Amino acid sequence: MGIVRVIARMDIKGTKLVKGIHLEGLRVLGKPEEFALHYYESGIDELIYQDVVASLYGRNSLCEMVSRTAREIYIPLTVGGGIRSLADISSVLAAGADKVSINTAAIHNPDLIRQASRTFGSSTIVVAIEAIRERDGQYLIYTDNGREHTGIDAIEWAIRAEELGAGEIIATSVDQEGTGTGYDLDLTRKIAEAVSIPVIAHGGPGKLEHISDVVISSGVDAVAIGGMLHYDAIRKLSGSVQNNDEGNHEFLRSKREVTHMTPATIGEVKTHLMSSSIECRMEVAL
Repeated sequence: MGIVRVIARMDIKGTKLVKGIHLEGLRVLGKPEEFALHYYESGIDELIYQDVVASLYGRNSLCEMVSRTAREIYIPLTVGGGIRSLADISSVLAAGADKVSINTAAIHNPDLIRQASRTFGSSTIVVAIEAIRERDGQYLIYTDNGREHTGIDAIEWAIRAEELGAGEIIATSVDQEGTGTGYDLDLTRKIAEAVSIPVIAHGGPGKLEHISDVVISSGVDAVAIGGMLHYDAIRKLSGSVQNNDEGNHEFLRSKREVTHMTPATIGEVKTHLMSSSIECRMEVAL
């Protein structure tokens, strides 16, 4: 196991950062750029911008936001959602992204992975796997932000994605996502053992132990964290609760406590990993 990366996963709808459970029931949290800058200044290793409605509309609308973000942060930025072609990838990279994440388009046209890796380099191409555990224990892939059933085995698809040239895989458990009950250790371990490329665990952490558990049990190269970081950042970004023309902001204004997970800073996450004998970059503000 090498140095484990800590990544902030940021789900975006329109111009707002949102957070849901099982990738649904999205709650508006604030402006993505404010959160991104806060995470960058706090020592995050990478960021993921995921347009959670892009596949529904057949387009990614984050280029302008990516361009603004890239002018202020100097860490890898991955962008996903609605990316269907080499031209889409080119546009996102030109806007300032370092990597792109593809799911739905790759399922419909697997050769897109091969074409993209040959054109832009495999290190630029991340294949996103959104998996749901079936009653028989098999993990099947879903597309369109966990909405559409494909019948494709998640482990087999991870192997195929690597063969086609993917440079990295982000493994999302739709069952666990947003619940605060922990990553799906079985899913993550099976994918990490099946491929030789880096795997990012995503979906479900609610306390620090969940993060160390998934690294120790599966040997993943990175952890993507959403709600734990976001609900801590809200306390420090009072100016982000504005523009109430979109979404329900009552939660933010009421200052209610989050009960299904324990908010944490990036410094707390990394300190916990180090205390668990997991190496990570520690240039952080506690």
